[in-house]
Amino acid sequence: MLAVLAVLLLFAPQPACSVFQRLYCTISDSCECDFKPNIRADLEWDLYRNLFGQHLAQDIVSEEVAKFLQNKSPERPLVLSFHGSSGTGKTLVSSMLGNHLYGSAMSSPYVHQFIPTLHFPLANEVQAYREGLRRWVQGNLTECARSVFIFDEMEKMPPGLIDILEPFLGPSHVVFRTNYRKAIYIFISTTGEDAINQLALQHRQAGRDREEIRLEDLEEAVAHSVYSSNTSGFFNSSIIQQKLITRFVPFLPLTRLHVERCIRSQLCQRDSCGRLDVVEAVGGDMIYSPVKGHYFSTTGCKTVPAKINLFL
Repeated sequence: MLAVLAVLLLFAPQPACSVFQRLYCTISDSCECDFKPNIRADLEWDLYRNLFGQHLAQDIVSEEVAKFLQNKSPERPLVLSFHGSSGTGKTLVSSMLGNHLYGSAMSSPYVHQFIPTLHFPLANEVQAYREGLRRWVQGNLTECARSVFIFDEMEKMPPGLIDILEPFLGPSHVVFRTNYRKAIYIFISTTGEDAINQLALQHRQAGRDREEIRLEDLEEAVAHSVYSSNTSGFFNSSIIQQKLITRFVPFLPLTRLHVERCIRSQLCQRDSCGRLDVVEAVGGDMIYSPVKGHYFSTTGCKTVPAKINLFL
């Protein structure tokens, strides 16, 4: 029955196709049935409403994801690498992607998350991890070409492990008998934060608007840090050598103004939007750097929920 409906979906005219699609999805657990992206409306709105101080990430992520999904037969998967200090919104954006790509959001069985300290904790087991990761990715792409793979804390990833993904990220049509070009890969790391924060500081000290910072100002420096740092999961990586990252996405350090926007957002989620005293208290309790100037929160918005608990 499923096979018959699948064939009908391929050759039916558009009105009939939508009918067959609904019928097919009532009896199938295909990932295409749960894949319900709404990028131009939902994702863009979420990025601009709930991500603070990150004009580069907002523009790059929304544009690259929309462009990728508009292409029905992409030449290669979408590979985004997020870089910046803790608490600047990297993990938040990866969650937004999952939430707006699948109807079941981040709980979708087609969104896969990896944390090195949890999934790859032993440095002497890298070869076994490599083979396990290759099988896992291949198996899930066979199950769902639209799979999303999120690798958090890449700075803790054992060097050499992630290179097992190189065949999946390139321009070949099929790897290990698996079509992989519709997948999305997200890598998250603090590597490169020094270059990002230094440029943001220079702009601040020169009295220039942070929105004047362009991707071109940072992309090469971030790529160099990622490749040359021995604390990076991409240290001397063939993935970087082969230029298989679609975009490096810098996340800028957050000022007190941005932190206070985080605080207000959190308070509104707790039905306490009017507590300006808490906004002021939490904002003042954060640690800012450098010592001369106190421009940027050292933890971004990461500790905001816990500090709200202290003052609310």
